Amino acid sequence: MNLRATISSVSDDRSTRLAGILLMLTAVAMFAFGDALGKYIVATYSVGQLMLLRSCAAFMLMGPSIWRRRAEFRHMDRPRLQLLRVVLSTLEIAAFFLATVYLPLADVVTYYQATPIFVTALSALVLGERIGWRRWSAILIGFGGVLIALQPSAQTITWPAMIALGGSLAFSCSLLTTRLLRTTPDIVLASVQFAGGLVFGLSIAPAGWVTPTWNSLVLFFAAGAISACALFCVNRSLKLAPASTVVPYQYTMIVWAVAFGYVVFGDVPQLSTAVGAVVIIGAGLYIFLRERQLGREKAEISPPA
Repeated sequence: MNLRATISSVSDDRSTRLAGILLMLTAVAMFAFGDALGKYIVATYSVGQLMLLRSCAAFMLMGPSIWRRRAEFRHMDRPRLQLLRVVLSTLEIAAFFLATVYLPLADVVTYYQATPIFVTALSALVLGERIGWRRWSAILIGFGGVLIALQPSAQTITWPAMIALGGSLAFSCSLLTTRLLRTTPDIVLASVQFAGGLVFGLSIAPAGWVTPTWNSLVLFFAAGAISACALFCVNRSLKLAPASTVVPYQYTMIVWAVAFGYVVFGDVPQLSTAVGAVVIIGAGLYIFLRERQLGREKAEISPPA
């Protein structure tokens, strides 16, 4: 009977992890589709208008959940840190879509693949987490991959590239603040994030407002709906499986970005971008695997009482 229970437990654990992986893969594909849709939209409309209408659509879908759980919004922990997270996440989204106006989608996504490397480095510098020489080596190799993709020179270091890298750094900082706010309910984190995009859009969209057609409104709504659904899939994925199991699958974003960039926009990635992406992904995967190994060693040294 005990053997059957053990086999059943292992089977359930594997099924749960598989469900988490499938949800993460689904979320990445949806984010990639949403990014391509956003790049298509900002060819006609401003980034501010995209963020405004995208946020409105997300709130339309999230409205019932927000109303049912409205009590959780009354007392938010660490309000200043919550505000900082909203500012950082809003800036990184604006930077991403602004960069896609001038750069191929695959190039922008490649710079954003450096996020796990930035997070690890900033965790040591800002949060005081101990990082061993192996992970510092992976961080340096990852930065080397960014340089390969960027090909720094007077001609290649352009404002769009710097905006994309700045957005990646802002995204990394927002993840650190999210880690510090991990006790905050998911619906609160998602809602205030979209609220930041709404306020940002309201502040700058009127300057370059273009009256959207009905077809464009459908695209704006789709962009918001895709973002909200993808965010739900990510949160659910992280609840079903450990982060070290599912987060590496976010690197499939570069595959989707290349595919959408080629099919929709006719973008052919440069060799340097492809090589840099491989180096960045390799360094990031090593960091994840190393953190998982250290977590297992810590669990063996300090077993539960």
